[in-house]
Amino acid sequence: MTQQPKSGILAGWRSMMLWKQIVIALVLGVLVGVVLNMTGNENTATMIKYIGTMFISAIKMLIVPLIFVSLVCGMTSVTDLARMGRIGVKSVAFYLGTTAFAISIGLGLATLIQPGAGVDLATASAMEPKAAPPFIETLIAIIPKNPIAAAADGNVLQVIFFAIVFGLAINLAGKPAEPIRNFFEALNTVILKLTEIVISFAPYGVFALMAWVAGTYGLSLLLPLGKIIFALYLGCLLHALIVYGGLVTFVARLNPVRFFQGVVEPQIVAFTSTSSSGTLPVTMSAAQKNLGVNKSVASFTLPLGATINMDGTAMYQGVSALFVAQAFGIELGMSEYVTIVLTTTLASIGTAGVPGAGLVMLSLVLTSVGLPLEGVAIIAGIDRILDMARTSLNVTGDCTCAVLVAKSEDQIDLDAYNTPHALKSPELVES
Repeated sequence: MTQQPKSGILAGWRSMMLWKQIVIALVLGVLVGVVLNMTGNENTATMIKYIGTMFISAIKMLIVPLIFVSLVCGMTSVTDLARMGRIGVKSVAFYLGTTAFAISIGLGLATLIQPGAGVDLATASAMEPKAAPPFIETLIAIIPKNPIAAAADGNVLQVIFFAIVFGLAINLAGKPAEPIRNFFEALNTVILKLTEIVISFAPYGVFALMAWVAGTYGLSLLLPLGKIIFALYLGCLLHALIVYGGLVTFVARLNPVRFFQGVVEPQIVAFTSTSSSGTLPVTMSAAQKNLGVNKSVASFTLPLGATINMDGTAMYQGVSALFVAQAFGIELGMSEYVTIVLTTTLASIGTAGVPGAGLVMLSLVLTSVGLPLEGVAIIAGIDRILDMARTSLNVTGDCTCAVLVAKSEDQIDLDAYNTPHALKSPELVES
């Protein structure tokens, strides 16, 4: 019996590259959300959000097994411990260095744009800042007392530590541990296939989340605080193009256009989900398939970056701190600017495992230069909108680090990097 051809629209949609599907879904979601907000149907937007929530739950389902298994495989594939040490040092140096650049760009743009000028914060309600744990406590807490509990609680830093030590032990055990090594390689293949299946539903999740954001907030909230939103989004764009694009071009000596094409998928998923860890499965898939980064490098740099890389959050600190200062009419000098840069860079590690790290860091930064914490309450109102941009920048930075480290270690497939066809949409599993 001859199979009837599929309809043109459906066939065209299924054959379209995934990143194009996601972009279309994002635009449609915004349009639908704005219409729902203007017609007073915010409840409908909330109902649509459930689709996005299911997608995010499916992504989060993959985080712990993906991090653990991929890191173990990454460790077992690198028998040269000196090389692994080099990769670690390069990654941490990159993340701290670009964080300092990001906060500086944020301060510069906020000085020029003046997002807090004309904003009245006199009625802002006081907000009790969360206390970030001391840095030494953060280091001690990295070692899990119970690895199973760490996995169940989603404590990414502890999962990363245990995976690295476990993979190292497999290497040191030698030939008797070969069956365990082979088991993890097979398990990694299965998890990557599961990741493909989940990622293929990204357009629907993105549509639902964007419809909810636009339908809930609408234009009435965004316009009064439009300058701070504009300043952060512009800063994230400049940081991505100038800092990341410059590093890819002049340090890695690779085509920056191909780089930005290759990171479209994780950027958009990060933009809608506002979670670097939640986007990790998509980021790892894009880094290996689209950018040609070797698994041994991607499985180490990307989980680490999803945890401690806070370039977007650092940008947010600079813009927000000057917004609060300008709104309260407080002048900041050069010493305060330097304090903001140093505090944000160091706090990016100290608050890495803290829920709501962006607002925790902002409380620390404001306190360090004597700015009123009442400003946090106003910024918290639009935190979701700001979080979308900064998370997208964080993920772009993770991919940049992976590419730079892979290139320096000669662990990048240049054919995969330079081939546009690497952006093919993963096929759905046919029933």
